[in-house]
Amino acid sequence: MLSELFSMGGRTCLVTGGSKGLGRHMAEAFLEAGAERVYITARNTDVVEATAAELTDAHDGACIPLAGDLSTMADVEALAAAMVERESHLDVLVNNAGRGWLAPLGAFPEHGWDKVMDLNVKSPFFLTQALLPLLTNRATPEQTSSIINIGSIAGLTANPVDTYSYDVSKAGIHMMTRNLAFTLSQENVRVNAIAPGRFHSDMTEFAKADPESYEAELRMIPMHRWGDADDIKGVALMLASRAGAFITGQIIPIDGGTTLVA
Repeated sequence: MLSELFSMGGRTCLVTGGSKGLGRHMAEAFLEAGAERVYITARNTDVVEATAAELTDAHDGACIPLAGDLSTMADVEALAAAMVERESHLDVLVNNAGRGWLAPLGAFPEHGWDKVMDLNVKSPFFLTQALLPLLTNRATPEQTSSIINIGSIAGLTANPVDTYSYDVSKAGIHMMTRNLAFTLSQENVRVNAIAPGRFHSDMTEFAKADPESYEAELRMIPMHRWGDADDIKGVALMLASRAGAFITGQIIPIDGGTTLVA
């Protein structure tokens, strides 16, 4: 019974920003659970193709690379067109592609604000909009489709780091998740967000540059560690599968307890 609850058998998924980090971990989780096809996107063609080949070789399902940026509406429309050309339905959409910008308040640039907001908030909204026909085409009350937005605990608590547009963008994706969940519940599409704390990724490597500061941060986190692959895989798989069939509109922190003390 438990294997059926968490099964992704026969499912088709799309994970943006899926070539490495959290996106790769989630794509791999879906394949490990039996997904038939998992599409992944990334800007770097070589990297996304290499990741797709590795994941396909290691699992029964296929991992299919779609190279491209998602920072403009033209990029979003191109990805949606590519999916419509290849598939008649989509069971899971993970809006994971994102970026940050670090600058002090007095010098924070407009283009740094716009780049982050466009990729982290605008693109997920319009990609979801464009893919609604695929997401709703096979969705039923018994087998819902699932949208998983990747937020952050930076959108839940005040952040002392100078990442102003990133923090606001993640608060925005959390509210967008709630709004879409309400609207799309009538279409048998569930919408939830995962709000990660510290995870090992390219975006967070800067925080390990100072060993003393890094160790101090580990002491502050109640579970005294950063998140790893299994931590994101388990929650993403729950939200994508039958196991999460009665969950929608929720923001789920995966942070080792950081928001308890932040």
